[in-house]
Amino acid sequence: MSISSAAAIAAHCAALREHFTSVVLPLWRGPGYNGAMRLPYEAVRAEDHAPLPVTRYRAMACARQLFVFSLTGDAAHAHALFDSLHRYFSDTRHGGWFYSVDAQGAPLDTTKDLYTHAFVVFACAQYATAFGNRDALTTLADTATLIDTRFAATNGLLHAALDARFSAVLSGPLQNPLMHLTEAYLAASEATGEAGYDTALARLATAVADTFVHAPTGAIAELPIGSVGNRLEPGHQFEWFYLATRAGGKIASSGLAASLAHAFEFAQRHGVDAATGGVCAALNEDGSMQDATQRIWAQTEYLRALATRATPQDTAALAPQIARFRERFIHLRGWYECKTAAGEIARADMPSTTPYHLATAYASLPAA
Repeated sequence: MSISSAAAIAAHCAALREHFTSVVLPLWRGPGYNGAMRLPYEAVRAEDHAPLPVTRYRAMACARQLFVFSLTGDAAHAHALFDSLHRYFSDTRHGGWFYSVDAQGAPLDTTKDLYTHAFVVFACAQYATAFGNRDALTTLADTATLIDTRFAATNGLLHAALDARFSAVLSGPLQNPLMHLTEAYLAASEATGEAGYDTALARLATAVADTFVHAPTGAIAELPIGSVGNRLEPGHQFEWFYLATRAGGKIASSGLAASLAHAFEFAQRHGVDAATGGVCAALNEDGSMQDATQRIWAQTEYLRALATRATPQDTAALAPQIARFRERFIHLRGWYECKTAAGEIARADMPSTTPYHLATAYASLPAA
């Protein structure tokens, strides 16, 4: 990498991190946070940061914010979020975590959702690592055990959703919660050093490879291969690429790394607009466009994947890609959540779940 290229990347990364520190974090400590309930609002308006009318609070959103403020070292805010996670979302009768509570904090959607449970594990791993909280380690272990015993399906897979009592399956295995469970197992392994999480990680990676990998492209589909209406999301290929690289030898036997090397190329060729750098939402299996919407999280995953693969071509592309991302998706009061392929704003509000995507991407970009 040339000195000028390295300097350009460093300058762009510094600008992203400064915006995160000076704009994003204060937003979710302040107007995006219900201080009385000690919960993040679902979303705020871009123009004045006023919270949208409250219909619910989700456990997953609370957990994502717990991760962010643990990663950034804000102990007081992280402690409050961890307490609120237990106070509002813990199901003391049937176990596990409610999906959401209403505006007054009473259980609203009592579904037991794998995506939510994965984020509880993930957030508690970061919270325990940051502050040495033993209750977080207990929560992590208890939730991981519950996932293993209550969500188990067949062939190493896990159901995406069950009813409140864990007695009825509401949704069978889906890619997205399994991906975030992979992320959670990686974080749990690093936080605890316990080999059981690596065993679970290897088992899960093999199950995903056997069920979701689209052989012609290597891409991981959203639904089991052969499902009607399936789709390939470029952002998820980039996200999986990072996770598989981070897992390394722990999942080597699954073959996912080789598949995702092809998936990266497929997603980059068909899913990234050459003119704007925008990453589309979804492709068909033949690479044709299914959903041209550009969501900010997919852009951050592309940045992280470029920095992770780090070929000479990736490194050369990183500075201009960050510049296009900043121009297209970042503004003085926050960010644009979704844009059309033409660059028009498709979603104007800013959800409390997005800082997680910004934080994880920025943490993987080169340091200044």
